[in-house]
Amino acid sequence: QVQLVESGGGVVQAGDSLRLSCATSGRTFIRYAMGWFRQAPGKEREFVAGISWSGSNTYYADSVKGRFSISRDNAKNSVYLQMNSLKPEDTAVYYCSAREGDQPRSYSTWYNYWGQGTQVTVSS
Repeated sequence: QVQLVESGGGVVQAGDSLRLSCATSGRTFIRYAMGWFRQAPGKEREFVAGISWSGSNTYYADSVKGRFSISRDNAKNSVYLQMNSLKPEDTAVYYCSAREGDQPRSYSTWYNYWGQGTQVTVSS
């Protein structure tokens, strides 16, 4: 079992930045690829970013490329999502996820474990 706890969400204005953190506990963190997803009201959960277990490979949704950056610190069993130039359409609950394997995937069904989510609200 892997437990995931997100933090760092909040209410910001368009153009601001936020850094989300996901602390993990349980089984060996390094064995998991990690992902960030988000879900806005009335919409399906969507992939935002993913990172391989080594941190050498990262993947982003087109909507966040160039603005968001995913990283991990295996020594701290944590993964991060740096969000810059935030837009109102980035407003959503952001979820951290883990999947057993080397590489992340863009479909939520590939992930074994999920955090409880953290709300990000971007006002115009």
